[in-house]
Amino acid sequence: MISTIKAPLGATLTDGAVHFSVWAPNAKSVAVTGDFNKWKEDGIALAPAEDGSGEWSGTIKKAKDGMEYQFVIEGADGERRQRIDPRARRVTNSVGNGVLYADDFDWEDDDFTMPAWNELVIYELHVGTFNVKKKGQPGTFDSVIERLDYLVDLGINCLHVMPVCEFAGDFSWGYNPAHPFAVEEAYGGPDGLKRLVRAAHREGIAVVLDVVYNHFGPSDLSLWQFDGWSENDKGGIYFYNDWRSSTPWGDTRPDYGRSEVRTYIHDNAMMWLDEFRCDGLRMDMIPYMRHVSGGEGDDDRLEEGYSLLRWINSSIAERYPHKITIAEDLHGNAFVTDSPEDGGCGFSTQWDGDFVHPVREAIITPEDRDRSIPSLTTALLRRYSHDAFNRTVYTESHDEVSNGRARVVEEIAAESGKVDNYYSFKRAALGAAMTLTAPGIPMLFQGQALLEDKWFSDQDPLDWKRLKKFSGVRNLYRDLIHKRRNLEGNTRGLQGQHTHVLAADDNDKILAYLRWYDNPTEDGVLVVLNFSNDTFDGYAIGVDFPSRWKLVFNSDWKGYSNHNVDVPTYPLLESEAVEQDGRPHRVLVSTAPYGVHIFALEL
Repeated sequence: MISTIKAPLGATLTDGAVHFSVWAPNAKSVAVTGDFNKWKEDGIALAPAEDGSGEWSGTIKKAKDGMEYQFVIEGADGERRQRIDPRARRVTNSVGNGVLYADDFDWEDDDFTMPAWNELVIYELHVGTFNVKKKGQPGTFDSVIERLDYLVDLGINCLHVMPVCEFAGDFSWGYNPAHPFAVEEAYGGPDGLKRLVRAAHREGIAVVLDVVYNHFGPSDLSLWQFDGWSENDKGGIYFYNDWRSSTPWGDTRPDYGRSEVRTYIHDNAMMWLDEFRCDGLRMDMIPYMRHVSGGEGDDDRLEEGYSLLRWINSSIAERYPHKITIAEDLHGNAFVTDSPEDGGCGFSTQWDGDFVHPVREAIITPEDRDRSIPSLTTALLRRYSHDAFNRTVYTESHDEVSNGRARVVEEIAAESGKVDNYYSFKRAALGAAMTLTAPGIPMLFQGQALLEDKWFSDQDPLDWKRLKKFSGVRNLYRDLIHKRRNLEGNTRGLQGQHTHVLAADDNDKILAYLRWYDNPTEDGVLVVLNFSNDTFDGYAIGVDFPSRWKLVFNSDWKGYSNHNVDVPTYPLLESEAVEQDGRPHRVLVSTAPYGVHIFALEL
């Protein structure tokens, strides 16, 4: 039996029944079929809404959790189509059936609160390759959980999980979402993701999920011409049906101007925070939501895309002010992180192309003379919307280590062979240190602390044997992360808004800067980076106040790598009342080739 009680869109399970509702404004009739009616071809008819919304709904008492189902839609052309529920929380696979899913997951005592954004150290991972248990099969949410102890040891307190929406096949980066509301079954489905979030929260780790709204698919798209209607042989009700449909990934840009599609995307974003308790979202390539071409011109501006971004971010800020939204924009636009009230898109932070590109260039460039300290200084001091933490800084991400590029150590190793070489270790450590001491939210990519080689591929899992082989590299990253998070109580300045460049020597390739939180004379942290293969004994750096500095990190310690030579350093620096570079005091620092030295105030 069926009733016509109006239900939320999708399949809503209640005691003894399931409410089905779907938007299909051009359909002549809509039914639902599945295990509950032995998959009869005609299905069980749904009733059209009387308000003309184009929604069809009904309640089926025989339907239960775990049963498979599909909508049967008769289009205006008379053709009958079976379609997976656009809001299905589970599917058997990308070309299979929807699965009725009861959201009865036991979160136990989970009451996690997102750390302050200036305290975050983000680790980007890909579920399918992070911890593969069986050759030829992707990793799962549960296999990620098995390695959380490694991330805890490193000091990671925020995971950026690459997209997990159901996609075509079992292997993918995830940026081809076929079913935006369903979680990839090969990874463990919706309960698997919830187990990961719950387990991460127990370890004090936030989970930020990557989402893709600049296009859908392009393959295995049940949304395509969903109710039979389309124009210009394009995608139908969920997509633009004219020139605005075009993206680098196919003619599958959602129609941001259609209210039902806007609500679909908005509801999807909120679902990850509501039902899955994720602590934030990272949105893939929003330039293609703002402009058809992904550029900045007025001719192809998508104003409705801008307004959708503002709506999503405003809703998150209102309901979950402690949760974070991260934009991949890469155009250097402050308006991305400006508030919607000020005409901005309202993101909490954005990936900073003005950091990653000059820093990668500096550490990959073979010849010291070709490194640009002025470019590094500009990268260091870049900020958006007057807030140091409105940018995310990194030297590796899934994009930066693929598509014709490789991991930093691999790029450097082109000079000398294997990644376990002097230059790869030393210069990659410079990039990691600058990332973890610069103003901004630092991010690492999976495998960096394992000295992972080659490039990122969804077919190439991390090699965990490297953890033992390169334990010193892991220790270097761990120590840097601990300094960034002030876990030893003497480097709070690395979490502050303030940065003052003390030396930007393009001749000797020295970059030194002071970071502080409230007061440089009380919580200042001095960072000295040597971007040359030269040793300096007593390099003079001007400071503005009399001070004593304790060495708390030295990248040339032999415990990090056999390539290190333990050049003598001063464990305690005391300033001299000698003018240097226009400042009334100076400190004399010794540094090894490509050395990193971090000093905390000795009060």
